[in-house]
Amino acid sequence: MNDDALSAWRTLPWQILRDAPTAPAMHMALDEALTEAVAAGTRPPTLRMWEWLGSAVVLGRFQSVRNEVDPAGAARHEIGVVRRITGGGAMFIEPGNTITYSLYAPLELVAGMSMAESYEFLDQWVLAALRSLGVAATYQPLNDITSPSGKIGGAAQTRRGSAVLHHVTMAYDIDSAKMLEVLRIGREKLSDKGTASAAKRVDPLRSQTGLPRPAIIDHMVQTFRKRHGGTDGQLTTAELHRAAELVETKFATEEWLHVLQ
Repeated sequence: MNDDALSAWRTLPWQILRDAPTAPAMHMALDEALTEAVAAGTRPPTLRMWEWLGSAVVLGRFQSVRNEVDPAGAARHEIGVVRRITGGGAMFIEPGNTITYSLYAPLELVAGMSMAESYEFLDQWVLAALRSLGVAATYQPLNDITSPSGKIGGAAQTRRGSAVLHHVTMAYDIDSAKMLEVLRIGREKLSDKGTASAAKRVDPLRSQTGLPRPAIIDHMVQTFRKRHGGTDGQLTTAELHRAAELVETKFATEEWLHVLQ
């Protein structure tokens, strides 16, 4: 990243949030609520590190539940299903096996960039963090973070008003057998609607770094602060109320979950 690009980040008053364990539907709602808040100017640009309260399949905005999820497998393993507001593929989430973060930034940070350029630009800090841990991490268009050992994670993005939401889920560890029972990865699509997921080889950060998950997250936050600044913050009462409202009216409803059949 050149000096001009770094300067664009450093001119922004970044706030860093470290979540308590949170239910999957609430995470989906917080992404919408905080993107709204940054667009409205009531929240500064923010990096939010997620902690998961439960296991889930997180569907992309344009995916069909029946194309992506095996209901018998999900029920057997007590794994819920939620839908996010960004596109991309289905993610299999288990609390101790996943590292997830969101960036909420003014749209001006990626002004003039194509979608592919903005993905690479917004992922540079985490690539730097992983490389300094010995992981040969690279950006693979359109939205993957990968290494010679395999895929590490995937990004998704949406733009709302004057703000951009960019979030990434990376595998720290993974129960592949359970994942294959829950997701229809590599199976024939059941309909021509929605987006089918492609099976991709995943090599988690636990095997690539040998480090505990909290140590990797701490290193990521330290890298962000060193490159872009950032002060510790917390969710406001208004943001929590807005997110709770979105859970009730949108993210926990059958209508939203099954918006694509």
